[in-house]
Amino acid sequence: MCPIPVGTNYTYHFQPKDQIGSYFYYPTTAMHRAAGGFGGLRVNSRLLIPIPYDVPEDDYTVLIGDWYTKSHTQLKKFLDGGRTLGRPNGVLINGKAGKGDGSDAPLFTLKPGKSHRVRICNVGLKTSLNFRIQNHKMKLVEMEGSHVLQNDFDSLDVHVGQCFGTIVTANQEPKDYYMVASSRFLKSVITTTGLLRYEGGKGPASSQLPAGPVGWAWSLNQFRSFRWNLTSSAARPNPQGSYHYGKINITRTIKLVNTQGKVDGKLRYALNGISHTDLETPLKLAEYFGIADKVFKYNSVDNPTAEQTKSIKIEPHVLNITHRNFIEVVFENHEKSVQSWHLNGYSFFAVA
Repeated sequence: MCPIPVGTNYTYHFQPKDQIGSYFYYPTTAMHRAAGGFGGLRVNSRLLIPIPYDVPEDDYTVLIGDWYTKSHTQLKKFLDGGRTLGRPNGVLINGKAGKGDGSDAPLFTLKPGKSHRVRICNVGLKTSLNFRIQNHKMKLVEMEGSHVLQNDFDSLDVHVGQCFGTIVTANQEPKDYYMVASSRFLKSVITTTGLLRYEGGKGPASSQLPAGPVGWAWSLNQFRSFRWNLTSSAARPNPQGSYHYGKINITRTIKLVNTQGKVDGKLRYALNGISHTDLETPLKLAEYFGIADKVFKYNSVDNPTAEQTKSIKIEPHVLNITHRNFIEVVFENHEKSVQSWHLNGYSFFAVA
């Protein structure tokens, strides 16, 4: 991450080499993401590395997310004031909310009989969404920067920050079809649509939208069905299963328990009972000048007890990890809402 001063621009040149797959980019400050500050990012395998499916006819990116009528500055004030974002006002597909009456312009065009890659990312702020395509199945081929065992799905639960790579075959009657994105785990369901059109097709999309799943158990069971494809290659020529993680001794286990509560009347979120705050002295600067022990503590709470997570302290929260150690990270969420995790600069694949 690098801050860009107002009125200037930076040009970045970088080499993606460790991960392939579907991603999206966004600014991390001032809630600009709520105002549409995001976009899709594709990292393809090198030409010399085979992919575990036929090359698709085309490649489309679908960015779905919740939407608020309040401006990004107002939403930031809500959070800074200790309030929650509340219930979203709508759901968008590629920045648009479909009318659902057949008058919308198609977002994508499919060629009859051909397979197309459809990348789906949830770019919203807090709402898990279910995505589905009328009368079409989606073959899941990639997630979290890795190829997976290929299974067909009628719909996919896509949590905030998550991306899936799928293959959709245009094998239905040539006409229009709806893509549907609907909210999950809210008291009332919010739904939006986007239009797919077959090339040369005639006829409107059916007004009968496919129903979404109900309950959290369905979502959990779907997630448990995802498996790494151990025989395919991703960013490197050797198969993904070449590295036998199960045979490596775990050097350290870190448990991260997320909680929420009020501190001085404001809503705060915490990990292991600590809500991080930056100090006047930048933490990396304190390390550089050898005064870290006077500014903050490492590993304040590494493996918290239930008692330690009951209250929230506001202080810097820094975990010190040794280079080349093999770390097991355990995430625990005892709250009533789904929490998304992002480990900056790394990809990880849940194993349990």
